[in-house]
Amino acid sequence: MFIGEYQHNLDQKGRLAVPAKFRNKLAKGAVVTKGLDNCLFLYTKEEWEKLASKLAALPISKANTRAFARLMLAGAMDVQLDKQGRIVLPEYLRKYGQMKKKTIIAGLYNRLEIWDEDEWNKYKKGTEKQSSSIAEALEGLEV
Repeated sequence: MFIGEYQHNLDQKGRLAVPAKFRNKLAKGAVVTKGLDNCLFLYTKEEWEKLASKLAALPISKANTRAFARLMLAGAMDVQLDKQGRIVLPEYLRKYGQMKKKTIIAGLYNRLEIWDEDEWNKYKKGTEKQSSSIAEALEGLEV
């Protein structure tokens, strides 16, 4: 399970250190793709295969299905951890995520999200202000 929030710097070659506690789970390879809200999603190979299967099973006759599948699948790239526990984020993904130097890696159970730090702080500030109304709108979540 991925949880927590971590700050890491992106180097000039597009390499990003993965938090040490998650490296074991990603050691067999991972997939990074365009996420929602202008962040990147990083999945283990196993979780990626589950998601890709679900996307492939959706009806291609629906425009929203095609658009979402294109975002997730065509935007994806296999990545491997190097000896220092880093992955290389391709330029097109760094551009999509508006990544500069400082990033936030956020654990969200079955995936990691990679955010530009400024974008993360703006997003987090907005959602924290609305947390009560967001929680109330979620059905079936008994906290």
